[in-house]
Amino acid sequence: MRTDDGRAHGRSPATALWLGLLITLATVVAYSGYITNQISGLQRLQTDLADRNRKDSLQLLRIQNDLNQLGLAMRDMLDTEEPYPLTAWSAQFDRIRTDLDDALRREGEVAVARRTPEQTQYLASAVAQFWDASNRIFDLARAGQTEEARAQIRLSLQARQAALGTAVARLLVQNNESEEQTAGQVQNIYEQVQRNVYWFLAATLGAIAATSLYLIRSNRRLFARLAALSEQRGELAQRLIATRDLTLREISRELHDDLGQLLTAMGSMLGRARRQAPENSPLHSDLREIGEVAQSALENVRGLSQTLHPSILEELGLPSTAEWYLSTVEKQLGIHVSYENAHAPKAVDGTIGIHVYRVLQEAVNNVARHSGATRAWVRLRADAGWLELEIEDHGKGLEPGRLRRGLGLVTMRERAELLGGTLRFTRPPEGGTLVQLRVPMTPGRTAS
Repeated sequence: MRTDDGRAHGRSPATALWLGLLITLATVVAYSGYITNQISGLQRLQTDLADRNRKDSLQLLRIQNDLNQLGLAMRDMLDTEEPYPLTAWSAQFDRIRTDLDDALRREGEVAVARRTPEQTQYLASAVAQFWDASNRIFDLARAGQTEEARAQIRLSLQARQAALGTAVARLLVQNNESEEQTAGQVQNIYEQVQRNVYWFLAATLGAIAATSLYLIRSNRRLFARLAALSEQRGELAQRLIATRDLTLREISRELHDDLGQLLTAMGSMLGRARRQAPENSPLHSDLREIGEVAQSALENVRGLSQTLHPSILEELGLPSTAEWYLSTVEKQLGIHVSYENAHAPKAVDGTIGIHVYRVLQEAVNNVARHSGATRAWVRLRADAGWLELEIEDHGKGLEPGRLRRGLGLVTMRERAELLGGTLRFTRPPEGGTLVQLRVPMTPGRTAS
């Protein structure tokens, strides 16, 4: 901020802010490297242990599923009511054997390192014994010794299958325990990283808080100045709008009272002169034409007077005044306007009525001048103590830059703010522009 003579009024906080920012960034970069190393170690642990246990468990579940299929097949083989011979299950056993051998091989590749060699040897030996026993049973079946084969299934093969299932279940339990231990290690690392992050966040927040306090202190007077300027701008806008309305009202009154009365008097004088002139004389015809011109000028003056300040607003109310104005638009501006009055009350506060009417005028003029549309729609309605006005066209729409710079649009927004309402500019689905004004019907009420 500077005084009138150009000298700086207070020191700029930029240097201190840059220094605080550099310190904060350096701290963030240094600690980010430390956190990255911790997270990398955690990821390696998860890859080496958790993922390996998970893959091992999947293969063990695959082995268990194969063993369950063997159990179901043996149950069907023992069913004497089955029409198929025991040798019919040979192909199914071969398929399961192929899948089981592949699962055992893959499980051995991903098995955890702490599994004892005895456990690995026992599983391989039990599987080999199971297949030897199954081969003997199918040999007996091929030799026609069906009952002996079924007896071997009951006495030997089912027992071996159950033992394998128990061994696989035990390995699954060990894998679950290993996963729990791995989860505990990961949790410990997370807790350590979390504690360090909390310390880092505390230090960073402290630096940010100190910088922010300095910034707030340096800019507090600036914000106060901006608030004062904003309030002054609002007051100036109110005075300008009020002055404009008062000026238009005075001009309208002068046109109506002085010029209107003068034209009325001229019309009367021309009428008397025309009656005194011979009816078939050229003077009589000229006076008649001059009287028609004077009457047309009187009507134009009265229309202009109503446009500048609609006195009928106080007599007929806002809905009727809007309807009268829109009836003159097609002749004056060359666009057709459809008007819809959805039970808007006649008795509207005078201040509210004139502002809403001015917004209507400005919006319709914008349609005629800038949209390129030949048709517009105006809707006026009341809703729960609020007065809503919509002006819609399907032209080319408003340019974004004009929404910020157009003087008429700025005045429309100021009028809405003066009434405690809102003004929105949107684009309807058909294209063009939709102006939506919403103001309270009770003075002093503000939009929520």
